[in-house]
Amino acid sequence: VQFVESGGGLVQPGGSLRLSCAASGFTFHTHTISWYRQAPGKSRELVATVRPGGDSRANADSVKGRFTASRDNAKNTTTLQMDSLKSEDTATYYCNVAGALYNEYWRKQWGQGTQVTVSS
Repeated sequence: VQFVESGGGLVQPGGSLRLSCAASGFTFHTHTISWYRQAPGKSRELVATVRPGGDSRANADSVKGRFTASRDNAKNTTTLQMDSLKSEDTATYYCNVAGALYNEYWRKQWGQGTQVTVSS
């Protein structure tokens, strides 16, 4: 199993970023995929989720209306579109299957993540 996140960077408040994640080593198209983030000194949290059929949901109240997850099952990839970014969105972002935070197997399968810094 491998997750490779990309697309992070430095962006000004109010800006946008589009993160990507390439997954391999498992049947991607059958799994609900989630995006997570971890800010310095804080626990990793669930941000958004996209089901195998493409239905997505922003899970964290703080990102509702601003972040949207999507996927391409043919390419085993997922993206996170982040708009109206705020300084509190600064974190390292990861993708994994849904429920990875609580699953003994999947919580060991994190990629390197991609750093997002929102600052003027």
